Amino acid sequence: MTSGDDSLVTGAAARRPVICVVGPTASGKSALADEVALRLGTDVISVDSMQVYRGMDIGTAKTPVEERLVPLQMVDVADISQDYSVAMFQRDARVLVDERLDCGRAAILCGGTGLYLDAVIDEMDFPAGQTHGDARSRYEDYLAERGAQALWEHLRERDEASALAIHPNNSRRVARALEMLDEGTSYAAQLSGLHEREAHYGAQIWGLSMDRALLYERIDRRVDLMVEAGLVDEVRGLVEAGMGADLTARQAIGYKEVLDYLDGSCTLDEAIELIKRRSRRYAKRQLSWLRRDGRTRWLDMDELGRDNAVALIVDEYERALGERVQEP
Repeated sequence: MTSGDDSLVTGAAARRPVICVVGPTASGKSALADEVALRLGTDVISVDSMQVYRGMDIGTAKTPVEERLVPLQMVDVADISQDYSVAMFQRDARVLVDERLDCGRAAILCGGTGLYLDAVIDEMDFPAGQTHGDARSRYEDYLAERGAQALWEHLRERDEASALAIHPNNSRRVARALEMLDEGTSYAAQLSGLHEREAHYGAQIWGLSMDRALLYERIDRRVDLMVEAGLVDEVRGLVEAGMGADLTARQAIGYKEVLDYLDGSCTLDEAIELIKRRSRRYAKRQLSWLRRDGRTRWLDMDELGRDNAVALIVDEYERALGERVQEP
């Protein structure tokens, strides 16, 4: 199915298509989505697993309020003391999408968390799972001794599909997926399959791509700018505000490394290099996730540039609406 083919979907999915602007970190998604939303007279709904948390601004690369061309939704909706799950995100983001579609406005999703995007636009049910017990304690010990990446790699060795569905820094969900395997169930299977889900909304998915070396340069520069903008002070303030050791938010790239620096586990320079390295790896995983989805239409930003990309997205959206109006 391509992103413009809504002929096989009904109900909510049969309404005007949802525009999705996705891609790896530092690829320019937010700026592009802002321009598209401005052209279409609407706002942007973020699909980022960490931008939901209040106070996590610099390290999650939230567009500053004064720089936004349109309002940005689904950011700053949870306190750092909360474990704001993908199921909660799905529920709240769909309310916003439905409100826009029901009043004839364009709904635009933008972000780099593939699971959160899929949770909104596809039919997905999420297992709640238990959060304690002997198995959980065993995997928490494993995490404490070897770290989040090692725990995720352990899951990947046992169930690669489930590992690909979970961010390596989301240690709580990784541990739950391992628990489920011990119980004879695959986390990926309970997500209704990674490749053959029914659409909840018709979607036009636009993926941003660029030369890999240029992308990595942009990532490195972004990290340097985050540090200059006060990332260390932001993390220190979050710790004082109650960012506990067991919270998912604490495992976000940029925050985990600075926390290690504040704890004396590494130097600031070492923390910065780790942030850059892990951000580049994350970008590769983001691209892998999106490339598995045959609906994604790729925009070569080196060739197109932002203005042409905006025009293409707007034209395709308006064309889809025109065709839908002409249907008997």
